[in-house]
Amino acid sequence: MGLFDSLRAALGISAESDATSRADPDDLFGMSTAYLTMEADLGFDSADEAALCFSSVDSTDFADTVDSVEAILSAGGEETGTEFKRHTDGHGYNWVVLADDDPEDLVTSVHFAADEFIERGYGSRLLAALFGFRKGGDRVYWIYSFRRGAYYPFAPQGTSKRNQQLEFKLESVLDGELEIEDDEGYWYPLWPSTPSGHPWE
Repeated sequence: MGLFDSLRAALGISAESDATSRADPDDLFGMSTAYLTMEADLGFDSADEAALCFSSVDSTDFADTVDSVEAILSAGGEETGTEFKRHTDGHGYNWVVLADDDPEDLVTSVHFAADEFIERGYGSRLLAALFGFRKGGDRVYWIYSFRRGAYYPFAPQGTSKRNQQLEFKLESVLDGELEIEDDEGYWYPLWPSTPSGHPWE
């Protein structure tokens, strides 16, 4: 199974018809308090970046939707200072990457972007939202799978190994505060392309 097929399977993309049946974009707001817990209980600070991953559709209407998302983020950025950029990675996935030193602004911006896709009828194209944290040389992420309607922790070590002990610790501390994926088979690793990079780079 290739990387693309593995990602599709792990994020629960079995059919377009039920792709968003479990997801609720309001789940993203759970990260607002999770940031505080990550810092107070685990010593992890926000990495000041978050990202939204989606797959595209070759249509004018979808392109207009993406333009609308960018317009919303631009308008919000004028008030909050949240910066964003968009790019397509080597596997063909599209990313909206947000930067802000206020975690609340990151959560709100990701929610606005996701909600616009859903309102425009493209919720099935949403794959995942990623929120980054750092502690010394360690980087960890909480990943929200729109296809599963749940979060899971990801603690990469380089570009091909993960710290599962740390992931289980994150799960134990945040369980109940976040809706966490209970099937560890869906804790799919979104590897960064460089040891010190983010998965969205």
